[in-house]
Amino acid sequence: MSVAQRSRPVVPALAVLAHYLTGYRRTWRAGIFSSFLLPTLTVVGFGLGVGAYVDQGVDGVPYLDWIVPGLLASTAVQVAIAESTWPVFSNFQWTRTYFAQSSAPLRVGDIIAGHLGFVLFRALTASVAFLLVTALFGALASPWAVLTLPVVALLCLAVAAPTFAYAAVVSSDSWLAMLFRFAIIPMTLFAGVFFPVESLPAALRPLAYATPLWHAVDLCRAATLGVPPQSSAVGHLLYLAAWAAVGWLLAVRLFRRRLVV
Repeated sequence: MSVAQRSRPVVPALAVLAHYLTGYRRTWRAGIFSSFLLPTLTVVGFGLGVGAYVDQGVDGVPYLDWIVPGLLASTAVQVAIAESTWPVFSNFQWTRTYFAQSSAPLRVGDIIAGHLGFVLFRALTASVAFLLVTALFGALASPWAVLTLPVVALLCLAVAAPTFAYAAVVSSDSWLAMLFRFAIIPMTLFAGVFFPVESLPAALRPLAYATPLWHAVDLCRAATLGVPPQSSAVGHLLYLAAWAAVGWLLAVRLFRRRLVV
């Protein structure tokens, strides 16, 4: 057995995750503050502010209760993408952390899995905070709302894994800003978060249905309201899993191209 094999961690991805958690120990206080402040302002601004003008609700549901699951899913996406763009690009271009990790007894898959694990941790902690805040506002109509957490976890993998691949190949961080401007913001606006997709022109609805966010919003809304989803729950989960799997394969291939000589 070689020296590298003897020194290899039992679960290498956990060693990578521990690296990010160690750094997070210095910044978690600010993260906890924003995790509670932002959902509070969002619920007050959209759910109560805008909701006051939607006196009929949506499909017979109060607007606050209707919008909360969409905001939960979109907030998780924002956190996942934020942790998957500049941090990944930085680890290649600026701090070159990935190159140092690849020099250790770690495989490309270990490096990606450990970093994705941290992204998942950040998104889930933000989602738990969001659920706690919205529960205080009485916006969770069903105890099944706890099922939004595994849905959010799968959603985060579905958007973070392809973003890892994207951030691994772009030549400038300007491309990361373009990702937010031309993909993430439009997806957030038109994937059923703030209004039903059926309100869109018929020609645009397939684009909304193609986004991973819409599938998670439908599942989260069904869970928080205690009603069946508009579409097949199994179909939603398989679609999100397909995004995560394809994103993983692309990320591994493109990371290996950069890291393995």
